[in-house]
Amino acid sequence: MPDLSTLDYQMETATIVRWFKQEGERVEKGEPLFEVMTEKVTINIASTVSGIVQRILINEGEEAEPGQELAIVA
Repeated sequence: MPDLSTLDYQMETATIVRWFKQEGERVEKGEPLFEVMTEKVTINIASTVSGIVQRILINEGEEAEPGQELAIVA
């Protein structure tokens, strides 16, 4: 989970709203990978790497903290 404080969003946790890619699908760096919801905003988060989504570690509806690993892309 990226640290959204650089975007002036202070948060302790965010909820994964939906994944735009599923396990086994290809994602390109900069392409929206998932959507999160905080107390104040819902935002799409882009992939920081290109590759195949190997495993999703945090499911839709679950909360994640800044810095937490959400998926494995290889």
